[in-house]
Amino acid sequence: MNIELKVATLEHIDEILALHFRYQVDSISAEDKSDGFITTAFTVAHLTSLIKDECGLFIASVDNKIIAYAMAASWQFWSQWPMFAYMIEHLDDSKCLDAGVTQDNSYQYGPVCVDKAVRGQGVFELIFEFARAEMAKRYPILVTFINKINPRSYEAHTRKTSLKVIKEFDYNNNNYYKLACKTS
Repeated sequence: MNIELKVATLEHIDEILALHFRYQVDSISAEDKSDGFITTAFTVAHLTSLIKDECGLFIASVDNKIIAYAMAASWQFWSQWPMFAYMIEHLDDSKCLDAGVTQDNSYQYGPVCVDKAVRGQGVFELIFEFARAEMAKRYPILVTFINKINPRSYEAHTRKTSLKVIKEFDYNNNNYYKLACKTS
């Protein structure tokens, strides 16, 4: 499989949203939910801003068909959602490898989505590392969170990346892991 990694452009939005919809918690099939899911819903406007203002949408494709994406952006971008506003308010409650975490030195990574047809073939690791390397040009620390009811995502991120749990927290009657790593 010849995988091409690149920063997404506006013409990729419809295909990314179609992939996203298949694995978003409100639309995923019940049998696929145990294999991981995405909680945040996105619109064309969200992805347009992510691409134009943040350069923070990364894709993996095979034969010009998108098989995975990863999102990453400043805390300012994410602050429009209450969950991320909560995270911003509590960024300084933990450290990443002895460094304090702030809005200026860190960014929010995720969600990431890999099409079920190519899972287990190294696509996740490739898109994660590509996104991390691109964002390392601007930020020294990557921060993300994983809902504790999403064990597949937790296992992938803690076994296949350099992310480490730096805190556990509760928000809106859900329990989460907060993870972080240095970007370089």
